Amino acid sequence: MKNSTSWWLILALLIIVAALGVIIPTGIGEIDTSNLDAGDTAWMLTATGLVLLMTPGLAFFYGGMIQSRNIISTMLQSYIAMGIVSVLWVVVGFSIAFGDSIGGEGFGLFGNPLTFFMFRGVNGGTHPDFAPTFPFAVFAMFQLKFAIITPALITGSFAGRVRFRAYMLFMVLFILFIYAPLAHWTWHPNGFLRNWGVLDFAGGTVVHMSAGFAALAGAIFLGRRKDANKEIKPANIPYILLGAGMLWFGWFGFNAGSALAADSIAASALVNTNTASAAAMLTWIFFDAAQGKKPSAVGAAIGLVVGLVAITPAAGFVNVGSSIFIGVIAAIISNYAITLRTKSKLDDTLDVFPAHGMGGITGMLFTAVFANEVGLIHGEITTFLYHLLALVIVGVFTFGGSMLMYKITDMIVPMRISPHGEKVGLDISQHDESYNFVYSED
Repeated sequence: MKNSTSWWLILALLIIVAALGVIIPTGIGEIDTSNLDAGDTAWMLTATGLVLLMTPGLAFFYGGMIQSRNIISTMLQSYIAMGIVSVLWVVVGFSIAFGDSIGGEGFGLFGNPLTFFMFRGVNGGTHPDFAPTFPFAVFAMFQLKFAIITPALITGSFAGRVRFRAYMLFMVLFILFIYAPLAHWTWHPNGFLRNWGVLDFAGGTVVHMSAGFAALAGAIFLGRRKDANKEIKPANIPYILLGAGMLWFGWFGFNAGSALAADSIAASALVNTNTASAAAMLTWIFFDAAQGKKPSAVGAAIGLVVGLVAITPAAGFVNVGSSIFIGVIAAIISNYAITLRTKSKLDDTLDVFPAHGMGGITGMLFTAVFANEVGLIHGEITTFLYHLLALVIVGVFTFGGSMLMYKITDMIVPMRISPHGEKVGLDISQHDESYNFVYSED
């Protein structure tokens, strides 16, 4: 497909969506405001903003790690997710994730795309299943921010070698056919994982495991970079620290907001989030030092993020002592996983699977171990066994499904950038911009 032709088609699709927004009435449904709670509403509005901040934070985090010739493109891959997923979510994504279940009772597979098509019925009133004390529209926006950051997380695995148009197409396919159904399985009252008792407080399975397995598939599909054997130094370590700080700050909305109320569970999730991240950061530094390495800013940043990832599924289900344990063990596992990855042929550029994939898996399993009343330490083995089964199902679905989405995308728009484009960098070859302010007609 010719470059200009594909862009005209994308623009035409956006114009069609804009026309649908005018034609289709979106205010259908009774607006019930009788149960609105001002405190819950204020907190959920705040949490939604905090979660959105995480994606720009991720942009700085990833941008600082990559070579200088790819900083702008790498950061833009996160920012463009805020545009594409936001529109897609309103049109049909939210409905597939949280619409009326298609599947047997207690075995929902995905939501009816027409239930909330173009946000029909998503208004300022409450919703008995999803937003009992705050506006349903706020719930939809809160969930949107989770959907935005998930494909952005994946980009770290193929940073430096992906065609921008192809990434945008893959993102659409991933949200529609991987992320939204997985959210339905896990968080919808009729979702089959939820009905099995699989616990995912804030997205360890839906966000981090799905991104991790999709990243693993992406690294395999796109292959190794031309300079993968060379030691590449981060382009901007202050960017990494800035991004990690923004992620830590925004993660309080991510986890504590998932209580869906300004209550004691939100407070517990906030405490656990901060504690696990702190424990993981310290563990990462100490573990490196014990192996003869110097404590590093990059290591501290990666460690704290791994702690945030690991505590996400457990944040509202465990006590603070368990959060320390989860942070410590997750940091050691992910650190070792990165070491193994560097010795392999896998070119996961920014170690998305060792950090987010393994961190999500670790957090998911330890949630089943430590969860209040239903965890393994309380003598309940059923929850743990269902988590093991869910791990297999989610892993196969997200890895296999993402690999299929990569292949479909590649048939329409080649995903791998040309050798020349990779050599000069994605900033110039894809965007005609440069971090060093040197422009080219290439």
